[in-house]
Amino acid sequence: MTTAKQIMHPGARAIPATESLDRAAQLMRELHVGALPVHGPDDRMMGIITDRDIVVKCVAAGRDPSKVTCGDLCEGTPRWIDAEADVNDVLSEMETHRIKRLPVVENKKLIGMITEADLARHLTDEQIAEFVANVYAEA
Repeated sequence: MTTAKQIMHPGARAIPATESLDRAAQLMRELHVGALPVHGPDDRMMGIITDRDIVVKCVAAGRDPSKVTCGDLCEGTPRWIDAEADVNDVLSEMETHRIKRLPVVENKKLIGMITEADLARHLTDEQIAEFVANVYAEA
């Protein structure tokens, strides 16, 4: 059984909900990532902020990224997967919720992130084709 921990990119970093979007963008640049999990004061994940969120929901809307916080843009229920979950459960979670990034948690702590690139490196062509069809299909 292949697990989430085996295919994830280790060392994911989260950002506090109170942090500004300009700081989130700087951290994304430093880490060479396009998304960061966002956590509240209790260290529980409350969502994910993406580079696209910053551009579309803040900059393009005429807002100042130094004045808007990560928590301001987090929406919906955060999705995550346990480190020991089977890769089929990973695919199901990502496909069901049509998401392209999935935080991996072990003992209630963020330990990694699964992205499309991770899937491409570890899955069969058939599994990747099904993922793409389900996540990118017209709603």
